[in-house]
Amino acid sequence: MNPLTDYHRLMTRRRFFGDNGLRLGGLAMASMAARAGLAPAPSAAADMVHPPLPGMPHHRPRARRVIYLHMNGGPSQIDMFDHKPKLGELYDQDLPDSIQGGQRITTMTSGQARFPVAPSMFDFKQHGQAGTWVSELLPHTAGVVDDIAMIKTVHTGAINHDPACTFIMTGSEVPGKASIGSWISYGLGSLSNNLPAFVVLTPTWSSRASAQALFTRMWSSGFLPTEHSGVALRSTGDPVLYLQNPAGVGRDDRRVMLDALADLNQRSFERFQDPETTARIAQYEMAFRMQASVPDLTDLSGESESTLALYGPEVNTPGTYAASALLARRMIERGVRVVQILHRGWDQHGNLPNDLRAQCGDIDQPTAGLLRDLKQRGLLDDTLVVWGGEFGRTVYCQGRLARDNYGRDHHPSNFCMWMAGGGVRGGQTYGETDDFSYNITENPVHVNDLNATMLHCLGIRHERFTFRSQGLEQRLTGVEPQRVIHDLLV
Repeated sequence: MNPLTDYHRLMTRRRFFGDNGLRLGGLAMASMAARAGLAPAPSAAADMVHPPLPGMPHHRPRARRVIYLHMNGGPSQIDMFDHKPKLGELYDQDLPDSIQGGQRITTMTSGQARFPVAPSMFDFKQHGQAGTWVSELLPHTAGVVDDIAMIKTVHTGAINHDPACTFIMTGSEVPGKASIGSWISYGLGSLSNNLPAFVVLTPTWSSRASAQALFTRMWSSGFLPTEHSGVALRSTGDPVLYLQNPAGVGRDDRRVMLDALADLNQRSFERFQDPETTARIAQYEMAFRMQASVPDLTDLSGESESTLALYGPEVNTPGTYAASALLARRMIERGVRVVQILHRGWDQHGNLPNDLRAQCGDIDQPTAGLLRDLKQRGLLDDTLVVWGGEFGRTVYCQGRLARDNYGRDHHPSNFCMWMAGGGVRGGQTYGETDDFSYNITENPVHVNDLNATMLHCLGIRHERFTFRSQGLEQRLTGVEPQRVIHDLLV
């Protein structure tokens, strides 16, 4: 039995058109889209390592790339952005049953005899033309609120970290789905032939809080081809392991080895038609090109003193959030489509005031500096920046309550995220919550509404962006109806 002979014998006319008809139609659509200015011209697409899917994008995009700033652990919205001045009068009073409303509570506080209200100890002020409320913890972020659309009413169905992180990054609590960065890489392709389309950074953090584990499913391609998985650059040591050739092996030697390996893999693909074989070829080639591109990427010696000052004093310390933020800008300049920074240590069940202050100290100036840097270089207009965690924190205290010290449990019913650039209308606050920051009272935003809005900014109609797997037309935004939040957009 020869598998290749069997394959050709079974390739009937009906099977050929069944397997390839949609692909051929898609190529025609891509050609028409290129003439309309919606997609790269065929010659340009042919030069790309990972070109966009035929017919993508669906409409003219406002954003070409994404920088996603994920605060892993659940930052406290009530201490940072969701100002609730009336809580000062309710210090240490029990949270009313009418507010709690029988909502799910984690096992970490479900055994408490009381749920005492813990007002934020931090001062809030209004900033910018729209008067956006920001706490004293984020003075630099307060200076760029006119570029930010603050969303106060994001909500999720997950109450624990792993499923909540999986949900916000893949649109589902079920492991094995593709991450948002992988979806974008798959649909829109790469803008660079020398760096991956999707890169992940995991910087260090300053608080003493225990950090949640980061699972690769947060940047995995899931059921999509594996070349669309995020490439994680290490925060210490070499950014990529085994980037340098072994002693005695030159670049020309490596090229000869890869050419021979590619020939063997190509023969394997022609025999078995396994798409993972072509993915393997592409990944070897990318690794070869990264040997030259990554050292240039991580060399900050060419940055001006004024640019470095935007990101703060830790920018020259490898592995810090500040250094990662600057690398994010350098990566999108070099054609990386999606950069994801995952900053850990935001799970503050106790000692929140001290730990939260340290966490905000890590990210405040570098985040504001990133927005300013992108803006002055003309990159913010077509770069979508997203900031947020996997859920928020409760108004009631977990553990012992004091005026200057308290903790907060997980709260999925409402939390704050913000977006900037790439078609987003800055200087606005969207949605409202009750006086306890416990329930949404106006304009709820589901996690997958947010994902649909991000895809829309990139020129993608989320309901048409599917991949068939396990007998289903899989979507980032799931099977339930989701909406694009047009009020957030210009």
